[in-house]
Amino acid sequence: MDIKALEKTAAEVRIGIIKAIHNAGSGHPGGSLSAADIVTALYFDEMNVDPENPKMENRDKFILSKGHAGPVQYSALAVKGYYPMEDFMTLRKIGSKFQGHPDMNKVPGIEMSTGSLGQGFSVAGGMAMANKLDNNPGRIYVLLGDGEIQEGIVWEAAMSAAHNSLDNLVGILDYNGLQIDGKNDDVMTVAPVAEKFAAFGWNVIEIDGHDFTQILDAFRKARECKGKPTMIIANTIKGKGVSFMEGEAGWHGKAPDEEQTRQAVAELGGEM
Repeated sequence: MDIKALEKTAAEVRIGIIKAIHNAGSGHPGGSLSAADIVTALYFDEMNVDPENPKMENRDKFILSKGHAGPVQYSALAVKGYYPMEDFMTLRKIGSKFQGHPDMNKVPGIEMSTGSLGQGFSVAGGMAMANKLDNNPGRIYVLLGDGEIQEGIVWEAAMSAAHNSLDNLVGILDYNGLQIDGKNDDVMTVAPVAEKFAAFGWNVIEIDGHDFTQILDAFRKARECKGKPTMIIANTIKGKGVSFMEGEAGWHGKAPDEEQTRQAVAELGGEM
């Protein structure tokens, strides 16, 4: 898919996020919007997946380790054709399969139920190791939040992946600088991130997480890297695409009201 088409698709994904969280009256728009370009690039360009056959053998797998951003994965899967977007609009409703965090037992295309921070990253390493043992060519992609890497389990998993030379594992850090309580640097700084992952034995690539040219180039470089897992540090903006949400920690876990939803959808080029 070309860059313009990816940008248009990412806008559709963002519109789905906004509408579903508004309908639910709760959710996490900020970190879902910041990751939308990365997730769009994965599902619509990089990964070998098939919405008609979600359990396809040798498929690539995506794990959303920062599971509270489930709306970005749900919305991307809907746009990709795994299920109708209308189904996703039941997000967080009683009886809906679309829970606040991804559920692998209910939603097609979800490879791992996540939410407890750090565990998705660890499981992704296990999946990559299993593929190596099985001679499965499928690659494993895992998205982390920057607040998430304050968790110790992340660094155990990072050490394990490098020790086992998991070059079929690609981590992407949604580095938007904000978490639920404010700036990472005020809560507990995670910097310097690139140096930390490099010290743990990873191939590190730093990019603008909203520039599709850089995103796709980073995935290409990750495929070409042999003997090491790759961590793509994607510098992003929390709430990207919606003017009043951009760079605001308050939108980490708050639903927009009717007027805000209309404004957000209009800014993204959509209609209510």
